[in-house]
Amino acid sequence: MHVLVAYASRHGATQGIAERIAQVLETGGVTAQALPAASVKSVAAYDAFVVGSAAYMFHWEKAAVAFVRRNRAVLAEKPVWLFSSGPLGSEAVDAQGRDQRLAAIPKEASEMLVAVNAREHRVFFGAYERDRKPIGIAERFVSIMPAAREAMPEGDFRDWPEIEAWAAGIAAALTEAPAG
Repeated sequence: MHVLVAYASRHGATQGIAERIAQVLETGGVTAQALPAASVKSVAAYDAFVVGSAAYMFHWEKAAVAFVRRNRAVLAEKPVWLFSSGPLGSEAVDAQGRDQRLAAIPKEASEMLVAVNAREHRVFFGAYERDRKPIGIAERFVSIMPAAREAMPEGDFRDWPEIEAWAAGIAAALTEAPAG
């Protein structure tokens, strides 16, 4: 079983999640490779897929969306799991009482789930370091507006045990012998 963990990461937090997923899959008896979605030329050699993206302003990164759309026919015939990283902070619920994970589901999630018959879409908390160069307009705004900084707290909020447990579940699903 050869699994591709394809990802689109803006500052490296999603890349870190993808690499950890690939490591856990390997530990679980599955051959796995984590690659930037934009660099994948062919998906023919893979038996299953985990595709993830950073989510900004309620959207997946363009490279991840393009990867899924470009390869939807192949992915739809194989096991696929999707993940997003993005919410920041240590609280599951925001100040308005909204579940941070539900609020962070990218607008493309439903399309991606249906397009590839994905088994699941999971949202993981992300990481943000202010000293990294801001890329998008929203990040530039946050970097200069003190009040807006509360919306993007600095720190690494990735829950590694949660990510590892999810990846171990994927490995188990891929290595289970079919009932019969």
